[in-house]
Amino acid sequence: MEPVELVTLPKKKRSRDEPPCEPLVHPKIEVEDAERLAKIARALGDPVRLQIVDVLHHHAGAVCVCEVNDLFDLAQSTISHHLKVLRDAGIVDYEKRGLWRFYYVKREALDGLGNWLLEEPARALGSSAGAA
Repeated sequence: MEPVELVTLPKKKRSRDEPPCEPLVHPKIEVEDAERLAKIARALGDPVRLQIVDVLHHHAGAVCVCEVNDLFDLAQSTISHHLKVLRDAGIVDYEKRGLWRFYYVKREALDGLGNWLLEEPARALGSSAGAA
């Protein structure tokens, strides 16, 4: 392989108003969607909350809060806090039956995050279908 000679040009001072360079990439996700998905991701960032969502997600129907409390070696107030964070993020909701709350996962919240994570990335410039 032959050495390549690089041509260097003298630095040119740019004005303060001139941007350093024109961006080649831009976010595909809108600000509002990014904020919503970030709120969901933050709520799922705690292991206990992730386990609560896992239980609710894999259970057909709603789960009584008393059952959720019994699954963890945590104070009832701590479980209530975790459920509130998940509710505020729009991940779970509940229906009241008598004195008890029955929690369930709001599928559309998880679907939105999952769909965004599974989006196909854009093809790199100059890449071909047969490139490995």
